[in-house]
Amino acid sequence: MRQLKSILRHRYLFKILAIFVVIIAFVVTKNIKKESRYTNETEFTGTVYKIKKNNRKTTLYIVALEKIIIYDYSDLSSNIKLGDTIYVTGKLSRPLNNRVPNGFNYRNYLYNDDIFYIVNAKDIKKITNNTNLIYYLKDKICMRIAKITEGRAYLQIFLLGDSTLLDEEIVASYRENGISHLFAISGMHISLFAGIIIYVLKRSFYNNYFNYGIVISFLIFYALLVGTPPSVIRSLVMYILFAINRLFNLKIKRIDVVCMALIIILLLKPYYLYNSSFIYSYTISTALILCRNKLKRIKNIFLKYLYVSIVSFMVSLPISLYYYYQVNIVSIILNVFFVPLVSIIIFPLSLISFFIPAIGNLLNIFIVVLEYISLFIYKYKIGIISFPKPSVLMVIMYYISILLFLINKKYLFIFLLLLYHKYIIYFDSSFELTIFDVGQGDSLLIKYPYNKGNILIDTGGNTSNGYSILTSSTIPYLKSRGIDKIHYLLISHGDYDHAGEAINLVNNFKVEKVIFNCGEFNDLEKDLIKVLNRKKIPYYSCIKELNIDKNKLYFLQTKEYDNENDNSNVIYTELEGYKFMFMGDAGVEKEKDILDKYNLSNIDVLKVGHHGSRTSSSKPFIAEIEPKYSIISVGKNNRYGHPNKEVLNNLED
Repeated sequence: MRQLKSILRHRYLFKILAIFVVIIAFVVTKNIKKESRYTNETEFTGTVYKIKKNNRKTTLYIVALEKIIIYDYSDLSSNIKLGDTIYVTGKLSRPLNNRVPNGFNYRNYLYNDDIFYIVNAKDIKKITNNTNLIYYLKDKICMRIAKITEGRAYLQIFLLGDSTLLDEEIVASYRENGISHLFAISGMHISLFAGIIIYVLKRSFYNNYFNYGIVISFLIFYALLVGTPPSVIRSLVMYILFAINRLFNLKIKRIDVVCMALIIILLLKPYYLYNSSFIYSYTISTALILCRNKLKRIKNIFLKYLYVSIVSFMVSLPISLYYYYQVNIVSIILNVFFVPLVSIIIFPLSLISFFIPAIGNLLNIFIVVLEYISLFIYKYKIGIISFPKPSVLMVIMYYISILLFLINKKYLFIFLLLLYHKYIIYFDSSFELTIFDVGQGDSLLIKYPYNKGNILIDTGGNTSNGYSILTSSTIPYLKSRGIDKIHYLLISHGDYDHAGEAINLVNNFKVEKVIFNCGEFNDLEKDLIKVLNRKKIPYYSCIKELNIDKNKLYFLQTKEYDNENDNSNVIYTELEGYKFMFMGDAGVEKEKDILDKYNLSNIDVLKVGHHGSRTSSSKPFIAEIEPKYSIISVGKNNRYGHPNKEVLNNLED
C-alpha cells in the first residue's frame, strides 16, 4: 500500500498520462470512423430516452439498433412517455452539415454522440409502456413540475437539466451574456447535492465509507436521471476520485486528481474531446483548482467572487472565441452578482418550491430581476466584442499569455494579442466573394482588402418554422471573419426571398448605409425604411454607381418596369481583374435592354437571374456575356422547379 501511494504521488505521472491520453483520443477520433447500422430502412422500433417539445414539433430520441432522432410535426407522439417502446415509420435522412463556413455543424455534433440519422415520422405507435425506474421517476418529476406555476422552467432546468420551457430569447440572453453555465447541471449542482447529503449523514452515521458510498450512489443515479451530460460526468468522476483520495488518505495532489479524471473520461468517451460544454467545464474547474491557494488567501467574499469570475473568464476566453467568435466583458461583473444569486438563492428556492409550491412566489421575484437584467444587456448588446475565429496556434498563444497573466500578472502580452486578433482583418489584403446558402433566396458578400468595404447584396428570407438563416448562419460567419459592420447593404429588390431578413440584419448587426432598387417601395421595403429612420441609417435608391477604395460597382439601370423582378438592381463590378455580374431577379426583357445599352462580354462569374427560372438567362443574353462560371442560388426541392432545364442548357457550355 505504501509503495502504491508513492507511485500515485509521483510528481509528473498523471500529467504525462493525461497528455498521452489526449493525443491518443485525438488520433483515434480522427482516424477511426464510426459507421451506422442503418442503410435505407423505413421502420424502426426503439425505446424513448429523451423528449423535447416546442410549438413547432416534438423531438423523440430513441435507442433502436442505435440512437435515432424522430421528428414529429403532426402530434403523433402525444401519448408517448419516457421509457416507452415505440414503432416508427418514416424515411432516414442525414443531419445537415453547416450551410456556411464556420457555422454550427449539426451532423458532427450528433456524430460525436453516436447519432447518424434523423427520421421525419409518418406514423408512431406505442408498443409497450415504460418499465424503467429512472424513466418512471423522471416522468413523475416532470408531471409534478407541470403542476407548479411560478418558476417551473427553472425547476425543470435545475432538477433535470431541461431548458425547453424557458423562453428562447431568455436562453439567448444568458448565452450571449456569458452566464448560461449557471443553468447547466454541473459542479455547482453536484457539490450542493453532495454537501447536503453528507451534512445529513454525518449527523446520523460516523462511518465515512458508508456516507460517501451513499453520496456517490445518489450522484450516479442522478447523473442517469438527467441523461449523463458531459459536464455532469466530469463533476461526478472528479467527486468520486476526490472522495477516494480523502477516504484512503492517498494525499494525491488535486491537480493530479483532475488529470486522473481526464484520463478516465477520455478513455471511456474520447469524443468528449470535441464537446464544447465539456471543454468549458473542465478548463474552468482545472483553473480554479490551480488557483485554490490564492482563493484561500482572499477573505473578502466580493473579491473572492470577482477573482473566480476573472479567472473563469480568462481561461474560457480562447474557447469562446474559437466556438462563438465573441465575448462579453460585462460577464465578469454579471457573474460576480449572478453566481451567488443563482447558487445561494434561486437554485435552493427552486428545489424547495418542488415540495412547497407556495415558495414559488418568492422565487419569482428573483427570477424577474435576473431575467430583466439579462434581457436588458442582451437587447442593447452591452459589452459584446467580436473577434475572428482564432487558429489553433493562436489558441495556444492565448493560453501561454493567460498563464503569464495568472502567474506573474504580466497583462501586456495578452493585451497585445487581443488587439492584434481583433484588428487582424485590417491586415488582410485579399478580395473575397462569399455566396451564402440561404435556401430559396439570394445573399452574397463582397469583402474588400484591409476592411475598406463590406458589401452585402441581399439577405435571403426567413425559412419555415420561424428559423432565421441570418442569425443562425450569416451573422456568425461575418463575426468569424472579423467583420463587425456592413458598409453597404444592397437590396436587389423587395421580394421576401431577397430582403426578408433585412430588418433582422439591421436590428442585430451594424449597417452603415442601405441602397434600394428603382421603382416604388413595396410593403417590405417600407417596413425596412421605418427601421432605418428610427436608427438614423441613411438609404438611397436607383443609383448608378458606387465607389469603394478605387473600385466601382455599376448599377446597370435601363428604365423603370411595371414589375419588381425587372426593377432589380443588376450590378457589374471588376475585382482583381475578374468580371462579376449579379442579376437579382431580372428577367428576359431587362436582359435585352442591358445588351442594347451596355457593352458586356467575357463575364468571369455570373450570379444567375431569378434562381435559374425560365423567365431569365435567355440564350442571346448568355451567348453575349459568355460567363465562365455561373452560380444559381436555389432551395433544395423548391416548389418552383428551379433551376429550369432550358436555362441549364443555355449555361452548359
